[in-house]
Amino acid sequence: MSGHDHDAVARTAHAMLDFSAKLTAGVASLAAMPRDLDAGATPREAVWSLDRVRLQRFEGATPRAGLPPLLIAYALVNRPYMLDLEPERSFVRGLLEGRREVYLVDWGYPEEDDRGLGLDDYVLRYLHGCVQYLCARHGTPAVDLLGVCQGGTLALCYTALEPASVRRLALMVTPVDFHAEGFLLAHWLRYVDVDRLVDTLGNVPGSMLNWAFLALKPLSLSGRKALDLIEILDDPAQLATFARMERWLHDNPDQAGRAFREFANAFFRRNALMHGGLTIGGREVALGHVHQPVLNVLARQDHIVPPAASRALSGLLARQQVHELVFDGGHIGVFASRHARSSVPRAVCQWFEGAD
Repeated sequence: MSGHDHDAVARTAHAMLDFSAKLTAGVASLAAMPRDLDAGATPREAVWSLDRVRLQRFEGATPRAGLPPLLIAYALVNRPYMLDLEPERSFVRGLLEGRREVYLVDWGYPEEDDRGLGLDDYVLRYLHGCVQYLCARHGTPAVDLLGVCQGGTLALCYTALEPASVRRLALMVTPVDFHAEGFLLAHWLRYVDVDRLVDTLGNVPGSMLNWAFLALKPLSLSGRKALDLIEILDDPAQLATFARMERWLHDNPDQAGRAFREFANAFFRRNALMHGGLTIGGREVALGHVHQPVLNVLARQDHIVPPAASRALSGLLARQQVHELVFDGGHIGVFASRHARSSVPRAVCQWFEGAD
């Protein structure tokens, strides 16, 4: 063996030893990580409840006089603690720094006896109940409403049905045109017999929906993620972030059967926001009733809700109503990345304060 070959073998052996030590330390760190890893960085209290739904108030703000409470409506299909994952990645803390009273609708985990809940329950009982409570608590006729992803779709419908209850509306990575090019999840769902699915299962299992989300980007959400994990095995802080992200990624509540059926048929199949004819609780959802200024936050690399699906809102409302904020990142990064933490909450707060 030449000297050059011997050096190459030695370098390879050292690299393997280093990797083995890193792997051993990483496995020990993962094993020592608490099983009940905290979900949510900011203290909160439940101030109102109905059935399994809780209205959470985040603590720590010194609210500015004259501003109404800010209510966040998250999606039904994931848990909302992604908005408050860690102090350095907390969208909620960014809002609190804007001196807002911030509240969050926690939809909870539907159980078998909730299979009959429909969109009228989520929009006109639960969301409206939260708004009514906040208006009474703060002595204001209306709240500022921020909807995230599917929660944005529900918030938009609520604003059309109860326009006097919403002062200003912000939407983040919210689907509006469910037939937009590149909206792969919506395309898939149009080929699912949703009625048979719900008739058979009752509630739709969260694990089934999780599989659909992971299948959108199988390489980066499985294989590449495993490779990335190797690089952070010797960093306990990054490992904790990874564990929290993994916990959230697989924490998908079951979906109330009737609500899932109604949402899938109205939005994914009929694309009712674009074509009209949408009713909730026997009332027409007419976007012409939305007179408030609207902030529409898009994520340029969003693989779940492509920007075109959100941007369609500008064609449904008066153009001067809609202000777009484009974030250079993905669907989760817009509210959970460190880059977003330094800019997006501040921009949202400034918009709520300045829009007329």
